[in-house]
Amino acid sequence: MLRVLSLISKNFILAIPVMLVLGFVYGLVAPTAWLKTLIIPLTFLMVYPMMVSLKLSKVLEGGDTKAQVLSQLINFGIIPFIAFGLGRWFFPDQPFYAMGLLLAALLPTSGMTISWTGFAGGNLGAAVKMTVLGLILGSVATPFYVQWLMGADVPVDLLAVFRQIVVIVFLPMIAGHFTQRHLIKKYGQKTYQTDWAPRFPPFSTLGVLGIVFVAIALKANELVARPGEVLQLILPLLALYGINYILSTVVARATLPRGDAIALVYGTVMRNLSIALALAMNAFGEGSSDAALVITLAYIVQVQSAAWYVKLTDGIFGKKPAQT
Repeated sequence: MLRVLSLISKNFILAIPVMLVLGFVYGLVAPTAWLKTLIIPLTFLMVYPMMVSLKLSKVLEGGDTKAQVLSQLINFGIIPFIAFGLGRWFFPDQPFYAMGLLLAALLPTSGMTISWTGFAGGNLGAAVKMTVLGLILGSVATPFYVQWLMGADVPVDLLAVFRQIVVIVFLPMIAGHFTQRHLIKKYGQKTYQTDWAPRFPPFSTLGVLGIVFVAIALKANELVARPGEVLQLILPLLALYGINYILSTVVARATLPRGDAIALVYGTVMRNLSIALALAMNAFGEGSSDAALVITLAYIVQVQSAAWYVKLTDGIFGKKPAQT
């Protein structure tokens, strides 16, 4: 099973669209109400495995302070407001779509940040630190941003959003941390790193695909009734990611060495769509499926754009210096 899941993880670019199609077809031909019962277990399956391999101690390491500060300034001082403005522009009468766009922008970094930074030859240590910091800061800040920016248009129960963040992020983070400590204590750091750590992330992929399937299945009949809706949702996502890539690339090229610059781009453009999707599906009542659909489509834009950016990296930042 691990071999199959690893294969799916390596072909995420194809897996997400395939799951979208399967969920869409299922939603048209079969009852979907029962799928809502899968949301919580799929959420845990999505988040817990990536927490097991998260290195919280990386936050305390130095050497890339400038990159870390710039990444969080972009993540929390600029991108959420761009997403909010795009939501206002594209969805003036559909606040839950605007909420989905905002949630996609509020939770930066994921395991994809580290993976794509590695593929592009960037600074992996800086990427790991950005991932941990972005996850913690985003989890704390999201309820306040949602209340502040969307509270007038969408009923926001701040306490309920905090509870969801605790269930979706901090409980799996704590459980993952203790799982990691137990495995290291029992098998040693080297065996944990080589034998155990790689086993967990593929299960996270399974959770992501399950949530994507559920999200699109719940919206299938509405999408058939309004076929132009997908195009309406894709355009602001393309705008959000396009602006994000341009901004981050310009800042990275102007201020950082190659390795840190690549980490900065992926540390600010890659969003933790898994947690955003879980939050959307659990925290906003009847409008949850609308918000979740935006985030589901964001997977396609994010994964495809990240793969293309790897191909462009050497042209933008120069080739990686040869090891001597």
